[in-house]
Amino acid sequence: MFCQAKRSRDDRKAHVLYRSQRIFVLLNRYPYNNGHLMVAVYRHVGTLSQLDRHEASELMQVTVQMVQLLTRALRPHGFNVGLNLGRAAGAGIPGHLHVHLVPRWVGDTNFIPVIGGTKVLSESLDALYERLKRLMPHRGQ
Repeated sequence: MFCQAKRSRDDRKAHVLYRSQRIFVLLNRYPYNNGHLMVAVYRHVGTLSQLDRHEASELMQVTVQMVQLLTRALRPHGFNVGLNLGRAAGAGIPGHLHVHLVPRWVGDTNFIPVIGGTKVLSESLDALYERLKRLMPHRGQ
């Protein structure tokens, strides 16, 4: 998934929202909540210790920028920001380090995911992509 997105020539289709020198941002195809983004390193690394100082710095800088963007666009009450390092920790793609950004709202968890086994999103990925792309101060590539 990450490799396809990073090589994509059609960022809209791949839902790649932003690209910098070492980092790219994409919408999660299976979001926990509306606005769920992933901030990923281009290079294949699976642990924090494998990042060079430039990647580590840029990863955090872009993460901060995306929190600011989501705050402007969606007005969440908070965020879950996290890394799943290793398969035992829930990393679905353990060789490609990425930060999850999940906007949260008071009361956004209810019975539907538990009872119905499904998630309800208020906006399609394509519509969200367009909205976030319009609000980006630096449009990326």
